[in-house]
This record gives sequence, C-alpha cells and structure tokens, in this order.
Amino acid sequence: MRKLVYTGFMSLDGVVDSPGGGPGEEHRSGGWVFKDIEFLPEAFALKGDELADTSALMFGRRSYEAFAPTWRESEDHAAYKELPKYVVSSTLGEDAVVDGWGPTTILRSADDVAALKQGEGGAIFIHGSAELARRLSDAGLVDQYNLLVFPILLGDGKSVFSRSDREKQMLTLRESQAYPNGIMKVIYDVTR
Repeated sequence: MRKLVYTGFMSLDGVVDSPGGGPGEEHRSGGWVFKDIEFLPEAFALKGDELADTSALMFGRRSYEAFAPTWRESEDHAAYKELPKYVVSSTLGEDAVVDGWGPTTILRSADDVAALKQGEGGAIFIHGSAELARRLSDAGLVDQYNLLVFPILLGDGKSVFSRSDREKQMLTLRESQAYPNGIMKVIYDVTR
C-alpha cells in the first residue's frame, strides 16, 4: 500500500499558503513564508529530504494549474520533473495537462485516490492543494503530515484541516526540530 503524505508551510494558527503568495491567497498576509521570517537553509532542509521518499506528486486542480508551468521550468524543482503526477479534479480536461512535466494522470474522486494507494509504489506527496488534502484527510486517506510551522498568526487563509465537527483523529509524532528563526519542523503519522 502506498503512503499519502501532505507537506506544507503552515502558520501557527493553521493557515497554509505557497511560499511567495499567489492566486488563491488573496488575504492581506499572502506570501508570508519568505517575507516575514529570517531564511535559514537548515529550516527548509525538510523539502530536500522529502525528495528521497517521493515517488509521485499529487495536486488539486488549482495547485496543478499554478505549479505545473512554473515547476516544469524551475531548476529548484528539476528532480520532480519526470516523477508521475496525479491531479484530483472532476473538471480538469485531458487537454489541460502540461506537456514536458512527466506523466500526468487525472483522478476524478477520492475513490480513485484510494484505489491508487492500494497499488504498488512509494510515497505520494501532496504539495499545496489545501482543499484536496482536507477532503482526502476527511476520507481517511492521508497517512502523514510533514509541516514547517512558522511563528506567525494570520487569522485568515486556507487550512488543510477540517473545521467541521468530526471524529477525532490521533497523530503520532515521528520527528520534530526547532530552528533559531522560530520555525518548527513536525512530522506526524496518522494513527489508525
């Protein structure tokens, strides 16, 4: 069975955004990841470490449309270029798949994601895609959270965690580390 891992940058109050802001991050603090906190390479080493465990990437439609054209050309993301990509969307057409960024499969539902997880292969990482991660978490499909938690309270923005009344979900701390700039790395396994 394949593991599904959500990885992201998160404020202390649970807001997740892309590092530089952008579409879908219209709240007044969008782009906070690199604006407000001293950059320490060791605090971001998790992103490089994840690459060794990544066998595929998964996105929601909006994140795919934002990342694919940029990451395809990015030297920082060159190692992701040929990895299989999965886009979970009921609306994305096959003609919207970005050429030259590795094999891309469109999945239409959480059931399709569950079937993919039953197959052979390594870990699938979800970057960005807060809405998708929230839906997959609610469906019991996320296995691990890799988070860089920033010492900032934003009050508004997207959350990867559901705000609805639901059964509690226990997590087991796998790894943590604090950095001098206040960022905390936390890696949690979902307890089942």
